[in-house]
Amino acid sequence: MSTAPRIDFLKGHGTENDFVIVPDPEGRLELSETAVSRICDRRAGLGGDGLLRVVRCAADPEARAMADEAEWFMDYRNGDGSIAEMCGNGVRVFARYLLHAGLVEAGDLAVATRAGIRRVHLAKTGDVTVSMGRAELPEESVVVTLDGRSWPARNVNMGNPHAVAFVEDLSHAGELRDVPPFAPASVYPDGVNIEFVVDRGPRHVAMRVHERGSGETRSCGTGACAVAVATARRDGADPAVTGVPVTHTVDVLGGSLSITELPDGTVEMTGPAVIVAEGTFDPAWLTTALA
Repeated sequence: MSTAPRIDFLKGHGTENDFVIVPDPEGRLELSETAVSRICDRRAGLGGDGLLRVVRCAADPEARAMADEAEWFMDYRNGDGSIAEMCGNGVRVFARYLLHAGLVEAGDLAVATRAGIRRVHLAKTGDVTVSMGRAELPEESVVVTLDGRSWPARNVNMGNPHAVAFVEDLSHAGELRDVPPFAPASVYPDGVNIEFVVDRGPRHVAMRVHERGSGETRSCGTGACAVAVATARRDGADPAVTGVPVTHTVDVLGGSLSITELPDGTVEMTGPAVIVAEGTFDPAWLTTALA
């Protein structure tokens, strides 16, 4: 490619889980793994935990089958360029962008993701509520080991895999620069997001997370949902049995999220989503990044 096309971008975050947003409504842009990792590089690029490509379902072969249910597809990539099934904070920021760009109005909408359709409510206050689907609780579990300490981790799938470990102190997770060791590795052949959790009060916990493909992030929406469900089961609460919704406050490094599990098993997440900047890639730099 000798000359890069003009490509706009925005930057946004949900509880400081930050994303580069690339509008591509007609699906004309091809972003390689290398290009995404360069764009998300915090020193040589824009910087971000991941990238959200905004494309119409009808224009993307991967999402075309969902076009009858949702107009827009969230093509989410991790910061290292790898493809991910789902990102809870990303869905909120994605929906906030659609409102910001005048593509939708406040209220209810559907967003297509690789994990299926997600129902979203955009409040005028700035908060966004996402129906995250039902949590799956596979029987297989792992043991996470760091600095001589070991913890059993609950296996929770929220459209992407999570291992939730309850610890005595969040500092026990260390610096989380590398993937925390876990065994047996066969439980998560494609990698896993690992959450370390402490209690803060009744139905109130705090977490740190190492996200697959991104390292430690300031927040993880699907991780917060997994943590809330794992905490509820640990405490003997199951809305499907009692018929009573259970709500947890989950503190992340970048703020707080409210997670509610409903009697039908659906998990709802509510939290802020902010657009902080927008601009255009420098054509010369983009030519190099896309090469």
